[in-house]
Amino acid sequence: MRIDRVDSEAELLGPPVSNAEIVKVVAGDFEVRLAQTAAEIEAAQALRFRVFYEEMAAHASPEMKALGRDFDPFDEVCDHLLVLDRRRGEGPEGIVGTYRLIRRSAALKMGRFYSSAEYDIQKMIDYPGEVLELGRSCIAKDARNTATMQMLWRGIALYAYHYNIQVMFGCASLPGVDPEQHAQALSYLYHHHLAPPDIRVRALPSRYVKMDMLEPGSYDPRKAMARVPPLIKGYLRLGGFVGDGAVIDPEFNSTDVFIIVKTELVTEKYIRHYERGMRE
Repeated sequence: MRIDRVDSEAELLGPPVSNAEIVKVVAGDFEVRLAQTAAEIEAAQALRFRVFYEEMAAHASPEMKALGRDFDPFDEVCDHLLVLDRRRGEGPEGIVGTYRLIRRSAALKMGRFYSSAEYDIQKMIDYPGEVLELGRSCIAKDARNTATMQMLWRGIALYAYHYNIQVMFGCASLPGVDPEQHAQALSYLYHHHLAPPDIRVRALPSRYVKMDMLEPGSYDPRKAMARVPPLIKGYLRLGGFVGDGAVIDPEFNSTDVFIIVKTELVTEKYIRHYERGMRE
């Protein structure tokens, strides 16, 4: 499915170079900001390669293997959010976390959003105001903790505030390509966090995998929630919803679900805190 509109002619131009200052938070040894150089983008891609292909056994192309980087054409048009541990360095060597951010203008350049290969996202495309697709979230193994994840979310909140993002969406993964092993988690997500009809995205018919494999009451919701990956739990804590249908992604050795998060709670939790800090 293609995207064929943007909100203004200015959106066609994409972000200026000075966008590096849109997201900038320093907390102790950590910093979150947008990538500023090609070397930083390549370092983020190298981190993605280590996490997705070496840890999670995704299937890399020969070119990716040769370069040791995860990349695709969307990397050329998106914004790359970075968390740096400045004890390791203040440039590429310090990157310990990353997210890929795709607004309407970037999707227009590609002709589509990334997740449209798995889901019918017309309701996201038609959503009034600016939308943001989140993807390629990963954190270095030795930095995988709440503090790093919080820094990523601080960056996302500032980015969403600057661009007046109304809703964020994207695919989040459960490990492996056998959805039956995630029957409890998928059923729980469907029964307790299914998006309301007006924003409910559905997996493409050719890729649709039924999520509600178990009947309500046939499993313990608390045990099922414990089987939900931490990233998805984080979205749910921010009031997030899931779409209808899981999708098997053989390239990334994962079972994907669609996540929708309206930005009110995100900006309330993070932006007001930083605005208050700036005034004091």
